[in-house]
Amino acid sequence: MNPLDNPILLAVSAAIFFYVLYGVIRAAVRDGILQAEERHTAAKTDDNMLAPNDRQ
Repeated sequence: MNPLDNPILLAVSAAIFFYVLYGVIRAAVRDGILQAEERHTAAKTDDNMLAPNDRQ
């Protein structure tokens, strides 16, 4: 019997693959949120550096 024909091995391999994929997506979302937060903070500081007449 070929080990790749075993349905349990297939299920375990799929579970490992999707768990790793979940970790990668979670890390990417976390990094995106942090990057957006940094941009938002930088934009707020740039707005505070403008002279009162320059604000819209």
